[in-house]
Amino acid sequence: MALVPSVKKLAFVVDAVDYPNARRVNKQPTARFGGVAMFGGLAAGLAAIWIGTQFFGWNYPLHSPVSRNIWYPGVMIGVVLIFLVGVADDIFDLRPRTKLLGQIAAAGIVAASGLLLSDMHNPVGPGYIDFGIFAYPITIFYLVAFMNVINLIDGLDGLASGITAISALTMFIFATLTFRLDAAFLAVGLIGICLGFLRYNFNPASIFMGDSGSLLLGMSLGIVSLFATTRSALFVSLLVPILVAGVPIIDTASAIIRRMRAHQPIQQADNGHIHHQLLREGFSQRKTVLIMWGWTAILAVSAIFITETHGVMRLAFMALAFGISAFFVVRLHLLGPVLRHHYAPRPATGQKRAAEEFNKAVDNAAASDKAADEADPDRSDTRR
Repeated sequence: MALVPSVKKLAFVVDAVDYPNARRVNKQPTARFGGVAMFGGLAAGLAAIWIGTQFFGWNYPLHSPVSRNIWYPGVMIGVVLIFLVGVADDIFDLRPRTKLLGQIAAAGIVAASGLLLSDMHNPVGPGYIDFGIFAYPITIFYLVAFMNVINLIDGLDGLASGITAISALTMFIFATLTFRLDAAFLAVGLIGICLGFLRYNFNPASIFMGDSGSLLLGMSLGIVSLFATTRSALFVSLLVPILVAGVPIIDTASAIIRRMRAHQPIQQADNGHIHHQLLREGFSQRKTVLIMWGWTAILAVSAIFITETHGVMRLAFMALAFGISAFFVVRLHLLGPVLRHHYAPRPATGQKRAAEEFNKAVDNAAASDKAADEADPDRSDTRR
């Protein structure tokens, strides 16, 4: 909160500004450098932990478990790198391929530091499923996916920061229940920077987080979820990060289908996201954000109860999470592009068929005229 006013001024100096256009909801130029303030807040939180352990006798929470060999400075280097990629994108508008390479590099550093999704409890039998060497690409894909789902959901004032705060709170609860102090401490820091930023980012926002913020939040949330789940013996524990990020995951999946259906690049922006659909339904920006926060909260609560219950109760909460999400998907017509693919011809195909029918009609008319001319030469002379 203390850094935001200075960051807003800096944004206009370096031209990290969102200007109004057809896709954006802001009506005036708005700073998009909020990730710089968020990064400063996260660094302050980690500094507070270090000061407490050095001078006030606190127990240091970032300890690598016996079963893992996590190099925490390497994890932090990965976070710093993705933050710098986001800063560069806010200022220079990086090409999608360049930004993706930066995401892969940052995620690769985290994976090389030992924070891996390396195994999970076998859901159909005894023992564990060890991913072996594939743990590295799986972890990189996992972290890059988290970065992009948060990046794509960042379309309305307070939406991404609120969803991330709810998700981080869920991770904190799960980490506390399973005695994972490193995940719990980092989740608290993530909650703090999101709530502090919402002071300026909730509608009407005076600053946006930009890619420096959304990529930072996505990477941090993915890291917290890995801290919380990599040592769990429960297969269902992997549902926690998936469910708490359910809303942006659904939004991302529908965007990919929609753009592939329209024969557009997957990274191309459009107006078909969930929040755009809610706005078209007549909801205000604030109501749209609150609805999506509520949806995320329901999925988050369901995720916790799924991991902490058994039998019929677990199935009931799974059904609740699925039912709520299915309602929103159908109500907002998110499957429209898929259904239209089956029941209507593609525009290009329809145009081609129309042209073929027209040419066929012209050819038939010409053949009829030729036959009539051959049967009646006088008619042909008159037409000439």
